Amino acid sequence: MNILIGMINGMISAATPILLAALGGALTFYAGIFNIAMEGMMLNGAFFAVLGSYYFHSWQVGILFAILGSLLMALIFILFAVVLKVDEFITGIGLNLFAAGLSTYMLRQIFKVKGAFSSPDIVSIPKVDIPWVKDIPGLGAILSGQNLLVYLTVIATILVSYLVFKTRFGLRLRAAGYNRSCLDTSGVSADRIRIWSLILCAVLCGLAGAFVSLGYVTLFSEGMSAGKGWISLAAVILVSGNPAGVALISLLFGFTDGLGLFMQQSLPSQFTSMVPYAATLVALFIYSVRQKKKQTP
Repeated sequence: MNILIGMINGMISAATPILLAALGGALTFYAGIFNIAMEGMMLNGAFFAVLGSYYFHSWQVGILFAILGSLLMALIFILFAVVLKVDEFITGIGLNLFAAGLSTYMLRQIFKVKGAFSSPDIVSIPKVDIPWVKDIPGLGAILSGQNLLVYLTVIATILVSYLVFKTRFGLRLRAAGYNRSCLDTSGVSADRIRIWSLILCAVLCGLAGAFVSLGYVTLFSEGMSAGKGWISLAAVILVSGNPAGVALISLLFGFTDGLGLFMQQSLPSQFTSMVPYAATLVALFIYSVRQKKKQTP
């Protein structure tokens, strides 16, 4: 029983940053933006989260810094991809490389360390115990005592779904992706909608980065996003941006990550760490096969 609860909690923790970033990716997906810069946004958010938490001794400031660090990436993306009309794929690749270099450079210049930085002065995001729920046998250990951002992620999933399908902004967001010229003709700037989708995506990727460095662990290491932004992009592609589907796919990837950790008891860690990425490749392969079947007359 304890092993099962541990695996479920591991799945939830592993799925949280993937889902947060994927929700942001869903917004840009509907806006017609192929945003592969989520990896860089998350990584930058993770570094700035530690920076803010360390210097201000506050996890709240850490989260704020994470969002600002991710927004920096989004503003650069907006400048090149939306304003200057540079290819989105090239812009995203450039931003991912830029975030990797920037976070490594700042880690070495500010904290004077290589590889990773940890300190007792870094304040982590707290876990939340829900009264009465925590006393439920079995379920209490799963539903209560999770990191604060886990519960915010559940709320974010509901809000993003409502925003996309039940609001005027959501209608315009989908129109920006489906028929940009028609939206412009109606008097609404498609570029403005695309800009807002990137800003909202950056906020969610910043939260994902904050969870990685202040929730999952309490440190920053070079490249610690470890491909989670790419997995988030795969989750968005697999379900065509549907928030509910994104949540399910993220949990599936989180399960494979937790399974990999569980398998470390009997297999080398290098092998088990490949499990979630192998699952991503398999999922994308299945998706591509399914799409080819649909296109075949």
